[in-house]
Amino acid sequence: MPRTATTRRTAGYRCAECGWQTAKWVGRCGECQAWGTVAEVGGVAAARTTAAPVTAPAQRIGDVDLTRATARPTGVAEFDRVLGGGLVPGAVVLVAGEPGIGKSTLLLDVAARAARQGGPVLYVSGEESAAQVRSRAERIGAMADTLYLAAETDLGAVLGQVARVDPQLLVVDSVQTVASAEVEGQAGNVSQVREVTASIIAAAKASHTAVLLVGHVTKDGSIAGPRVLEHLVDVVVQFEGDRHSRLRLVRAVKNRFGPTDEVGCFDLSDGGITGLSDPSGLFLSQRDHAVPGTCVTVTLEGRRPLVAEVQALVAASTLPSPRRTSSGLDNARLAMIIAVLDKRAGAPVAQRDIFAATVGGVRVTEPAADLAIVCALASSVVDQALATDVVAFGEVGLAGEVRRVTGLQRRLAEAARLGFRHALVPAGSLDDVTVPPGIRAVEVRDVPRAIEAMGRLAGARTDDAAALPSV
Repeated sequence: MPRTATTRRTAGYRCAECGWQTAKWVGRCGECQAWGTVAEVGGVAAARTTAAPVTAPAQRIGDVDLTRATARPTGVAEFDRVLGGGLVPGAVVLVAGEPGIGKSTLLLDVAARAARQGGPVLYVSGEESAAQVRSRAERIGAMADTLYLAAETDLGAVLGQVARVDPQLLVVDSVQTVASAEVEGQAGNVSQVREVTASIIAAAKASHTAVLLVGHVTKDGSIAGPRVLEHLVDVVVQFEGDRHSRLRLVRAVKNRFGPTDEVGCFDLSDGGITGLSDPSGLFLSQRDHAVPGTCVTVTLEGRRPLVAEVQALVAASTLPSPRRTSSGLDNARLAMIIAVLDKRAGAPVAQRDIFAATVGGVRVTEPAADLAIVCALASSVVDQALATDVVAFGEVGLAGEVRRVTGLQRRLAEAARLGFRHALVPAGSLDDVTVPPGIRAVEVRDVPRAIEAMGRLAGARTDDAAALPSV
């Protein structure tokens, strides 16, 4: 006698932010820790499913065809770098970022390049009309004969367009604007986003169509919609950048087909968005002489070394509580470095206004930039410029020690390639590192020794650098 499925109804509650479910109401979500977001969604069916006929028999792993998992280049080298070589047929990529950061511009350029390589491409816009999309395409030079545009917000209409065009690439801008008539609620809520994404993924896997989904982000920068959305897709790509800067960084948060430690760099302008194969020059100030309060460091964005310049200004304060202002740097680490300079090196920075920033709109958050911040602050305190051919990288601890950093070989190689001649590095970090020709690495053990080395490299007398605590 065959088994039958048994079903019972249980009360269900769901978080409106991340989609977490629980059998009873709680005031705080157990997944995203948000308060007041758990609400009842009606009865949840708990069913036991019996065995059913399979659609395709299981294969031995050696008999599986690998050609379907081969990445195809999109024509945008920096985007292919992040994806791991290109788009895999049937893969679903979620592209997230703040409004106006350039997601639609980049994906329209990718769609046009893919259409020129052969095969139809379908661009579905739920936020703009087809005429608006074409106007942008003409402005950035993204016109192609096999690029099809559709302005749809209904899931059934989107799937109908996919069946009619049969594209090799589908772009949906954005997933939060598409709604299904089979699910209650407005477009963008948890249930709608889950249903829309699941339906598009099913269609993509069945037709081996690569899909690029645009996702909105919340105020704190996380991807809007349920957290399960990131688990459903194959690749999650984050679009980052300062709204007032032309630089845009694209990094993979999740990638089933390649590494997640690659970063793509783009230049966003009125004429469109272009990849930057060597963006280090954007992060350095253009001047012909050394200026006090500046120091250059080499950061690692994934596996990619990028040269960045840190600037600091230490000025006398007229306020009871001195100001601490930073741009492009972590405020907590800057405050820690100021305290270390005051306590371990005796630098008179506690009662002074301190302003610190990076050049070019790049955000430097890794601890390897601590030593460069120390050098920039010390240089501003003594009003003595560091030599323009010096770079510094090292993590600073609360005891004032300079700790080792990862990727020292790549950092030194990038600095030598750009013409730097001296590098301040943590003590003991050169044991297993080959210093590139043309650059001299100076090991420093702690913050006071780093300041002394900075003074020597600046061409000052040793006693001038040692006189920093009394300034």
